[in-house]
Amino acid sequence: MAAVSAAMRWRVLLVLSVVGLGARGNAQAKGTAQPPNILLLLMDDMGWGDLGVYGEPSRETPNLDRMAAEGMLFPNFYAANPLCSPSRAALLTGRLPIRNGFYTTNGQARNAYTPQEIVGGIPDTELLLPKLLKQAGYVSKIVGKWHLGHRPQFHPLKHGFDEWFGSPNCHFGPYDNRARPNIPVYRDWEMVGRFYEEFPINTKTGEANLTQIYLQEALDFIKRQQEAQHPFFLYWAIDATHAPVYASKPFLGTSQRGRYGDAVREIDDSVGRILNLLKDLRVTENTFVFFTSDNGAALISAPKQGGSNGPFLCGKQTTFEGGMREPAIAWWPGHIPAGQVSHQLGSIMDLFTTSLSLAGLEPPSDRVIDGLDLLPTMLQGQLMDRPIFYYRGNTLMAVTLSQYKAHFWTWTNSWEEFSQGVDFCPGQNVSGVTTHMQEDHTKLPLIFHLGRDPGERYPLSFASTEYLNVLHRITAVAQQHQEALVPGQPQLNVCNRAVMNWAPPGCEKLGKCLTPPESDPEKCSWLH
Repeated sequence: MAAVSAAMRWRVLLVLSVVGLGARGNAQAKGTAQPPNILLLLMDDMGWGDLGVYGEPSRETPNLDRMAAEGMLFPNFYAANPLCSPSRAALLTGRLPIRNGFYTTNGQARNAYTPQEIVGGIPDTELLLPKLLKQAGYVSKIVGKWHLGHRPQFHPLKHGFDEWFGSPNCHFGPYDNRARPNIPVYRDWEMVGRFYEEFPINTKTGEANLTQIYLQEALDFIKRQQEAQHPFFLYWAIDATHAPVYASKPFLGTSQRGRYGDAVREIDDSVGRILNLLKDLRVTENTFVFFTSDNGAALISAPKQGGSNGPFLCGKQTTFEGGMREPAIAWWPGHIPAGQVSHQLGSIMDLFTTSLSLAGLEPPSDRVIDGLDLLPTMLQGQLMDRPIFYYRGNTLMAVTLSQYKAHFWTWTNSWEEFSQGVDFCPGQNVSGVTTHMQEDHTKLPLIFHLGRDPGERYPLSFASTEYLNVLHRITAVAQQHQEALVPGQPQLNVCNRAVMNWAPPGCEKLGKCLTPPESDPEKCSWLH
């Protein structure tokens, strides 16, 4: 029954898209109830400034630049978090990490993800995109990095995916396989090897064939589903641009940007091959493709192992623009007009809701969904007024509304880390903004006009009429959001191993991990 309803909604959507564009759909598209295939191409730590179409001077991304020329570019598109795991959880659930549990209460405004020591992961109560797409008959595959938990109950195939080739974590390592094993690689339920072993990565030269392996997995999946005439969802989440960056031998040494650029060039070539296959199969008008990244470039690894965030301040780990504003391109020939630039504020969570809309499905009504349906923007150029919330751990750090961004807290990292050479904003010190203490601005937030000042260097004067007008609007939005917020159970707390199997009175166990009572967060001996 759900599949029939989805098919009906897809017919209506197709008619609206054709009318909105004033163009004819092809005969195949108009004659079928099958919804479009969906390809989400998610990069890892790729910065806003890494593509030629965004101004990267070496112009080494011809395929992605052409994808933008044939589709729609989003210069104001955001991750849901400045770190990998929470951003990916937000994409697949359409919900802020503070809602779906992908945050920590180890300390205020602390970033967290899912290394091997973390026992948490995506809760069973969360409804992931591939599971919902099954209602419309989709076959789903994830290629690459999962990062939503590595214990058996968090396996992608338990959360809606039909196929998986990749890893539960990033390609960190190599490890000694005694105190800590190398990260495993899976094909569906079977572990088929480990990074640095069966899947070698040469950290000295940067040579690895992983991107080629991931590319072939994508091509084979597309061919199989097209032959079977199944609508498919492919989540291609590769990690070549995450340090230690890698590329296959034909691409090593070919970029003006060094090894990181080699990785970008191979990704660009791979995207080109995927799009060319869709053209060869004549399914471009029935295949929606979206390219973006999980968070900003990791400037701590730059310039050899990190990318560029263009004109924006800082990078990964921070809630400044460089940490959360991402490259984003939508491509759907025959539906999305070519050569368009949309100034819609977009979020990675919108891919959840937009994908459901493409499938003719409604988002779940029993929970708050933060993602918007971007189809009216893509198909008809509509702009929707919406805020962007910048969270770091359990703390709302900033809010953007229209072109104004208000920082309620500022923080890069601690003086202790900074003194040891850990710098999230190299060469970008802005007095009173890129602070190494958690600075509270909740009473009088720092407000920037991102159109005039994308680098967040010149806060509006507190005494200006502009500031006062914006302050009223943006604080009202933040207050309404926080008053209505119901946080999920935190999944990313790190435990002191000495107490992992013992819970002091008042502490609740989460698997083998302890959750402290809110009244006494130190009670459970948390590692900070």
